[in-house]
Amino acid sequence: MNFGERLKQVRLDKGLTQPQFAQMAGIEQSYLSKLENDKSVPSAEMFSTILAGIGMDEKTFLQDVDREVLETTLRHIPAVSQFTTQVAVTQANHSKRWLFGAAGAWVLGFAMMLAANDGIFFSQWRYHYQSPGVIRDGEAENIHATHREIVMLRQAAKVITDEEAARELAEFQSTRARPSSVEWPESRGAAYAEPAEGGHRRFELVRKEYVQAPGNRILQYLGAVVLVSGFAALFIEWRLRRLKSKP
Repeated sequence: MNFGERLKQVRLDKGLTQPQFAQMAGIEQSYLSKLENDKSVPSAEMFSTILAGIGMDEKTFLQDVDREVLETTLRHIPAVSQFTTQVAVTQANHSKRWLFGAAGAWVLGFAMMLAANDGIFFSQWRYHYQSPGVIRDGEAENIHATHREIVMLRQAAKVITDEEAARELAEFQSTRARPSSVEWPESRGAAYAEPAEGGHRRFELVRKEYVQAPGNRILQYLGAVVLVSGFAALFIEWRLRRLKSKP
């Protein structure tokens, strides 16, 4: 609205007639009529006199006046110039906050999607290990692979009889050859050892497989939402700025 419309709005909001409002503002009724009908523009001194008379500050009065009117018809009034400058600064700071917020959303969204893709928080690999059985203290780590060969060599050298060899092989198979499989979300190397009853177990990596962890899917989805919200925030700020700039 223009200056006259705003002045009339204030008068009507107070429930006053033109003579009553003119008396309150300290001006002539005829002059008030000209102002309300935009047949006259107040000087800087008269503008301050009117606002002082009706008990209203510049910001409250001017906030509903069209920006185009402020920058043309009323630009000769210092209070109006200060108001428009403050409005411009406020809008600039407001735009910066929206821009920084949008940039933050882009960075956070991209980081979340990157973390999901790289499996930083939720592993997307499974490492499968197998152990053929328990290795007693002092035995070679490959005892389960070489035990039969060692027994056969001892048998061939007549160190043990055929019956002893068969009994030794059967006993080893029944008490020592106890395969075990485990899987881990992180790598423990090509092989690792764990304590076991009577010795330890040696687990060797047999395969590595890719799995899409549910946590990564959720993180990737949330990252995409945050990334898009950054663009949405920038568009909303642009639209609000356009609407505010329209007369």
